[in-house]
Amino acid sequence: MKDTIKGMQHDAIESSQAVSGNEELLAKIIEFFPYPILIYTSDGKAVMVNRAMLNEFNIHGPEEVIGKFNVLKEPFIIKAGIMDDIKRAFRGETVILQDIRVPLEDIAALHGIQDFNVEAVYQDITLFPIPTADRKAFFVAVLLINRRIYRYKDEIAKAKEYMENHWLDSFDVKETAKAAGLSGTHFVRLFKKHIGMTPHDYYINLKISKIKEKLSDSALSVAQIFAACGVDYSGHFAKVFKERVGFSPSQYRSKAYKK
Repeated sequence: MKDTIKGMQHDAIESSQAVSGNEELLAKIIEFFPYPILIYTSDGKAVMVNRAMLNEFNIHGPEEVIGKFNVLKEPFIIKAGIMDDIKRAFRGETVILQDIRVPLEDIAALHGIQDFNVEAVYQDITLFPIPTADRKAFFVAVLLINRRIYRYKDEIAKAKEYMENHWLDSFDVKETAKAAGLSGTHFVRLFKKHIGMTPHDYYINLKISKIKEKLSDSALSVAQIFAACGVDYSGHFAKVFKERVGFSPSQYRSKAYKK
């Protein structure tokens, strides 16, 4: 694995520097390179991001990165303790950093970027200079090779499990997000992205499924069933049931469980 990564790092550096005088060809190489690459000016501003970077982290377009990042001023880089290494690259050195944790959630929150769809990535990061055509200045290319990716599947599963265990209680987005180990706003956005509905809608559907199950018990009135499910039949939820199921609770019982 290490030899493979080193080979990819070497190939990227050699290919990019070999055509550094041909900006159009270089741009095409970077654009279609199969691993995420960002290009920065010598003062740290992001000026290019390739397709692999956009696809890898579910970024909707280059505008979410270009003009928003200055790698020499990013708080998460300072916090990670790698700023001195980054600055070496901006002095013209080739720098290789191994197994660096990149907290994408922090980056998204700081810059108002839409969700990256991952919590954190551990990467090998290679920074190397690409001289301009006149050789009087240079850009800094950053090649990112993922070691480990942490997505939110486990957190979403915990939220679903929490709601399934607390369907009798009133819905509480803060407690549900807490159970998932996520902040409220971030949790709602991620849940909808992964499940296709909001946490509240998921909870409502759970509640309705429980009511539908209990409607099979002819010994209980509809009002008793609603009460057993933690809602008032004379309240708003009866209307919600009809809107989502297409029938009133009584009509559903008659059609689904008639003998």
